[in-house]
Amino acid sequence: MTIKVGDHVPSATLMQMKDGGPKPVSTDDFFKDKKVVVFALPGAFTPTCSAKHVPGFVQHADELRQKGVDAIACISVNDAFVMGAWGEQQKTGDKVAMLADGNGDFTRALGLEMDASRFGMGKRSQRYSMVVDHGVVKELNVEEPGAFSVSSAEHVLKQL
Repeated sequence: MTIKVGDHVPSATLMQMKDGGPKPVSTDDFFKDKKVVVFALPGAFTPTCSAKHVPGFVQHADELRQKGVDAIACISVNDAFVMGAWGEQQKTGDKVAMLADGNGDFTRALGLEMDASRFGMGKRSQRYSMVVDHGVVKELNVEEPGAFSVSSAEHVLKQL
């Protein structure tokens, strides 16, 4: 079952590179008492994700914050080391939290897992964005396979 607008974000533990090593990030804590824009994608360092998805959120981070967003998170079914290196390469700094869902537990709990085995990638996340306010999903934008439009920073800005 796929998460929907009005649902609470599921409890899970993600990982983030901090102070030279992976640190756990509880979704209960991360989404508590704030408005968060989340975008997820099939894989770090992949073409659309690197050329459009992450750069759009880095570029529009200040505008998102001006509209009341407290945090922006990129989530992918990759490990924390990969997400950390990708964040450095993409110059996300403190604009976008690069969160690893290495085992896909959070993605599966959302009902947004996809099978990319035919591309040699295994189980991954669908491309989506969502606005979460105090742990409750207010907007959910799931892309059609191969598409990139409703999960973009520009689309989320229009929703806020």
